[in-house]
Amino acid sequence: MTDTTQRFTLRQKITLMVNRYELRALGPDGVEGPLIALAQQKRMAFKEEVTFYADEARTQPVFGFKARTRMDLAATYDVTDAQGAPIGEFRKDFAKSLMRSTWHLSTPAGIAAVGQERSQGVAIARRIISMVGEIPIPLRFHFDFTTPAGEIVLSSERQRSIRDRYELTLPTLKDGTALDWRVGAAMAVALDALQAR
Repeated sequence: MTDTTQRFTLRQKITLMVNRYELRALGPDGVEGPLIALAQQKRMAFKEEVTFYADEARTQPVFGFKARTRMDLAATYDVTDAQGAPIGEFRKDFAKSLMRSTWHLSTPAGIAAVGQERSQGVAIARRIISMVGEIPIPLRFHFDFTTPAGEIVLSSERQRSIRDRYELTLPTLKDGTALDWRVGAAMAVALDALQAR
């Protein structure tokens, strides 16, 4: 059986007014391919919206996500394709996230998964550090999103690097389906951009 797992890298570049993310396919040899999508997230936006573009000039939108409501800690985010059709949604589970960040992810195709920080210890350490202020200690936190049957649909692993870099893995499920890579990329950007909210 051929391994059809999709892998990507997501790199963040922080500027004064926006967070910029670059998504590239990751080959079996670990080499990054050309740019697939580029996104920018405005800082301090009242209603969170992120658009992914196919080009550096940001002229060709390919997908995006947007909060349904303003300034809601447990807001639901809709992921849509270039034409605005829904391809997925996600929301943070605020109560469970007090001790270990937890997200709910679903698609119209029937995939439903819950994502949590892989390490409870790192989750607790991140909370302790955030209580004493901005201390530059780069904790490598990872998330796994699993179906009710226990199959992983998305993993996001923070890599060792100067700027934020994540490796995304989207395995094929036993029934032959897989999470839409656009939904996986949107979720991964949200894990970085919205995690502290």
